[in-house]
Amino acid sequence: MDPLSDVLRSVRLVGGIFLDAQFTAPWCVTANMSAEDCAQMLAAPTQLIAYHLVLQGSLLLEIPGEPWIRVGAGEVVLLPRNDPHLLASAAGLPPVRAGSLIQFAPEGGLARIRHGGGGAATRVICGFLGSEEGFNPLIASLPGVLTVDLGEAASRDWIEASLRFAANELAAGRFASSGTMSRLSELLLVEAVRHYAERLGEAEHGWLRGMKDPQIGRALALIHRDLGAAWSAEALASEVAMSRSAFMDRFTHLVGTPPIRYLTAWRLQSARQQLAETTRTVCQIAQAVGYESEAAFSRAFKRQFGLAPARWRSQSLERPAAALPAAAMTAEPLPDRLASD
Repeated sequence: MDPLSDVLRSVRLVGGIFLDAQFTAPWCVTANMSAEDCAQMLAAPTQLIAYHLVLQGSLLLEIPGEPWIRVGAGEVVLLPRNDPHLLASAAGLPPVRAGSLIQFAPEGGLARIRHGGGGAATRVICGFLGSEEGFNPLIASLPGVLTVDLGEAASRDWIEASLRFAANELAAGRFASSGTMSRLSELLLVEAVRHYAERLGEAEHGWLRGMKDPQIGRALALIHRDLGAAWSAEALASEVAMSRSAFMDRFTHLVGTPPIRYLTAWRLQSARQQLAETTRTVCQIAQAVGYESEAAFSRAFKRQFGLAPARWRSQSLERPAAALPAAAMTAEPLPDRLASD
């Protein structure tokens, strides 16, 4: 199994769109997504990834201290750590706080911004991916900004079809399903991460660099293929034809954590997912993720998440179901390439 695909599937991010912004040059705004922007879908997100999908025109994006990045129509820019940033038609313009420009729909629909000096137009859809999970090596390994050109995306057809579906649903007086919008947001992240991973140099370090290393990547694939196996550092090293000491050093250097600590974290992550999504007993889940006893599993789970497994499951079931924001996308025309059948 490809470890990158496996981890991307296990992130379990909820996605949505909360803002339709139309600017005319010259313009410049400061932006920073808050938990309130996705409150209807996530009660208490511990991770937020902001993204901007440019449907028309182009813009410059800057994280303070970093170079400007130009993003054109059909491109998406994602901010994995949700850093405050500038969006502008050109560098050097005085910024306005984006929050002060937002026009909230009285019926609770999609919020809008209409701002600028009347020149060249840029239209941007602003969305988010959020998670209540506190640990994920993928998110931690990403840079502050990721970009992807949808025209080059492997999932281009599905992404464009989803955009058309959302627009058509709203035009017909219906709202696009939360499942569709979450899947769309996830695919935007998948494409951006794959594009970034392909460009990683040999001097880079982190989870993605570990995944690209032939031997460490194979060890990661083995771990994710069977989290419940009785893995040890010696067994993993043997599988990838390395000495234990060399394997430990390279795994820790590239991934950022020793292999057994990494394995433990993902066993518990998988267990939490199973507690939320299956009817398996705590004992069955403990065995499935590699613990010999329910007591040992419960102790490890409580150390990681602060609650015993049964209590965590009970509380997760008591949470209200996530609601889709009242409108997921405007019904205004999409760019020709996205709107064509």
